[in-house]
Amino acid sequence: MDPQQEVFTELRMRLKKLGYDVYDGELPPEDTLYPFIYIADSQQDDKRLKNAVIGNVNQRVHVWHNNSNQRGEVSKIMLDIKRVCYQLESTTGWSFEGVTERIIPDDTTKEPLLHGVLDLEFRFSS
Repeated sequence: MDPQQEVFTELRMRLKKLGYDVYDGELPPEDTLYPFIYIADSQQDDKRLKNAVIGNVNQRVHVWHNNSNQRGEVSKIMLDIKRVCYQLESTTGWSFEGVTERIIPDDTTKEPLLHGVLDLEFRFSS
């Protein structure tokens, strides 16, 4: 399996096991209950060596909540996502290199939202 697809599949499966509503491909319908997780775009950079291929996979994950008074809930979900990434490292041999995260206000719908964004970076070799 291609490394970026492997990261995507593992993240999706493990986050669903935690009980979160997880979407990918396209955003869910407008009547979807909050909070939810959306696994968005990924990027893979690989380099061929003499006897191996090494590289990085960057995966973006979004968290949305419709209650601006529950920033702590968004933060908790983001922490759960990071914990899943650390577990991936210990169970699949992936190296979780780090994450950039932010929580921003989102006014793209009729009601104000909180929008968490995680940019996850993994390293692989094969």
